[in-house]
Amino acid sequence: QLQLVESGGGLVQPGGSLRLSCAAPGLFLDYYVIGWFRQAPGKEREGVSCISNSDGTTGYADSVKGRFTISRDAAKKTVSLQMNSLKPDDSAVYYCAATAVPYGRRWYLAALYDYWGQGTQVTVSS
Repeated sequence: QLQLVESGGGLVQPGGSLRLSCAAPGLFLDYYVIGWFRQAPGKEREGVSCISNSDGTTGYADSVKGRFTISRDAAKKTVSLQMNSLKPDDSAVYYCAATAVPYGRRWYLAALYDYWGQGTQVTVSS
């Protein structure tokens, strides 16, 4: 079983930034497509961003495009989500997820992902 661990969540003011990280301790993540999802209370889980397991292709939800950036570290042991210009509507529990299914247009479907972290809380508020 692949265990994923998220970190970096917290409280930030609107317009601020946070950097989330996803890792599987002791393992490399380059074999997997890694997605970031978020879920706010009373709302459906939504895909935020993903990065492919081959050529580094990335995908973003329209709501975060231009503000969030997903990347792999040089050692391929972590995947980060840099979140800038944060808005109150970005508040949610953020999850990283992994799948060996090749990257595709429908990366944002949670059902495609086999492994999930426990989530990290992001709160954007004054």
